[in-house]
Amino acid sequence: MSRDSDEARKGRRIALFIAAVGLFWILVTAIGSEYGWSQRTRALFDLAALAGFGAGLWMTYQLWRVRQADKD
Repeated sequence: MSRDSDEARKGRRIALFIAAVGLFWILVTAIGSEYGWSQRTRALFDLAALAGFGAGLWMTYQLWRVRQADKD
């Protein structure tokens, strides 16, 4: 498989990961308000989503660095 298709596949995987984290965050927020979870519990899931978005940003940065290294 060519390097471009590997990078494209990694990019799609990162995009799906970020979208999944966003959906998880929306669902947990809705479920938490429906079942009356405490603010502390909701904050825990907010922090988990924030960590997921941070991981997605880190993966995006790593992919960008690989692409920049390939230009040289």
